[in-house]
Amino acid sequence: MLTFHDQTRREFLRLGSLAMGGAAVAPLLSLEAQAAVKSAVLTGKSVIFLFMHGGPSQIETFDPKMEMPAEIRSATGEVSTRIPGVTFGGTFPKLAQLADKISIVRSFTTGNGNHDIKPIVGKDTFGANLGSLYARVAGTNHPTTGLPNNVALFPRAVDPERMERIKNFGRFDATGEIGAAYAPFIPGAGGDLQENMKLKLPLDRIGDRQTLLSSLDVARWVLDNSSNAGKIDSLRTQAFDTILGGAADAFDLSKEDAKTVERYDTAPLVKPDDISKRWNNYERYVDNAMTLGKLLLMARRLCERGVGFVTVTTNFVWDMHADNNNAGVDEGMRYMGLPFDHAVSALIEDIHQRGLENDILLVCCGEMGRNPRINARGGRDHWGALAPLMLSGGGLAMGQVIGQSKRDASQPLTSPQTIQNLLATVLHTQFHVGELRLQQELPGDLTRTMASWDPIPGLV
Repeated sequence: MLTFHDQTRREFLRLGSLAMGGAAVAPLLSLEAQAAVKSAVLTGKSVIFLFMHGGPSQIETFDPKMEMPAEIRSATGEVSTRIPGVTFGGTFPKLAQLADKISIVRSFTTGNGNHDIKPIVGKDTFGANLGSLYARVAGTNHPTTGLPNNVALFPRAVDPERMERIKNFGRFDATGEIGAAYAPFIPGAGGDLQENMKLKLPLDRIGDRQTLLSSLDVARWVLDNSSNAGKIDSLRTQAFDTILGGAADAFDLSKEDAKTVERYDTAPLVKPDDISKRWNNYERYVDNAMTLGKLLLMARRLCERGVGFVTVTTNFVWDMHADNNNAGVDEGMRYMGLPFDHAVSALIEDIHQRGLENDILLVCCGEMGRNPRINARGGRDHWGALAPLMLSGGGLAMGQVIGQSKRDASQPLTSPQTIQNLLATVLHTQFHVGELRLQQELPGDLTRTMASWDPIPGLV
């Protein structure tokens, strides 16, 4: 935390790291000169990427195939949507009523059935979290609020009693060759940075803010290290305004209206006693039920305050084999589908009520789909040829189904849409791609490669 009895260069750097989320102060001054360039590249839109870790079934989510035999069709039945002739799986009644605000891609493929996190961290993202690529272009922090531009939310972000995040199938905080400075900020993960986002000095000891600012021993440091010494006052003011203005409040759900928290909350839907303890993944199911809604609420709060990219995931719970670890699809969708339906519908409604539907893009997918045939135990196994994908908002075209799958939901019937197409859709949402190609300070292979991919047709 900040201490004010020793106004040293170290304290200023710690103050600067709060305002910039850990970014060095000197680079900030040089980045100010690039503000006009970045404003030409960025659209100002945010992305919430809800990663459905474990591999959700394409059939029990958005492609029920009820005309097929029992071993193929949705084990949870189907529900009609607002799109004529289109149905969703039976645990998605609320999303079905919001289908005009959603687009479903039924020809999406992730390429293989491996457990990893490839749509958001993989070879197509250069081994980095997709949000890290965004931060590489946009900068590590919002220029006004100081909030990190790249945040990853796991269950402990809203409940310290939840399990540690799962890391053995991929690191959501990976940065590849982009650089550690662009890693997601992870609330609830501990560490000095998160503690430094809290002001722990009583306000009555702060006194006159300008007096406090003038007592910081930073002038000589700036004079020695920058020709932009005239910017010291704005820099110091930004740092203190970040602290005193409550940047940490964005992560504090107690600051949210109680009725809104209740609207998002998934904990009452599937209580721990409702979940069978015979599954080794029992605690992970509990984590999902207890936290998913609040994680999405926190994501909305962050994006509303200018955070550019938020990764949201719970602990590896969509792996519905019906084995020692996992429930089958019927039981598993009660644990997973009901909270997903409730939380995601709350987020979509909230975004629209706040007039943010053009400003926030929601992406929901996992690393693969599930086997078209239910196994003898009542589960579905790994399947890489087809996977569910749902998008909402971002100013994209909604209320449609893009592409079709084969009758048994085994493969795309129409042109496959790949991870590269999904990444291009996100890219075109957040950047003016023509301008992005011209930025010489960015890695050329990154801009050339990603800017050459085609977005999912009919969305952008």
